[in-house]
This record gives sequence, C-alpha cells and structure tokens, in this order.
Amino acid sequence: MSNKTIVVEQTKSPIGRPGSQRQTLKGLGLNKIGRRTTLKDTPDVRGMVASVAHLVRIVETK
Repeated sequence: MSNKTIVVEQTKSPIGRPGSQRQTLKGLGLNKIGRRTTLKDTPDVRGMVASVAHLVRIVETK
C-alpha cells in the first residue's frame, strides 16, 4: 500500500457547469478558485480529477 498523495488546485469556476461537476469539486474538497487540497493518489480520486480536468490542475510537489 503506497502513501502517495496529489495536490489538486481549482483553476476555474463551476458556474454554468453541470451539477455533477459541481458535486465532484465538492467531493474533492474544492469550492473556490485557487484553493488546494491534498488527496490520496487512488484510481477513484484520479477519475474524479479527470472528470473535472478543465476546472482543476495537479500541482507538482517535491
């Protein structure tokens, strides 16, 4: 079991987007532009990020 994490930052607003995308952002712990959240790197989280890829970005950490 790996302890890898990813940092996701919201870059765009969910205004005018489908409700499912708004709920996905809430599920990722994001609700305002510029907010960042650290999440476990799992296939479930990667799928959520992929579904709102146009609204978020993955931040490189060292």
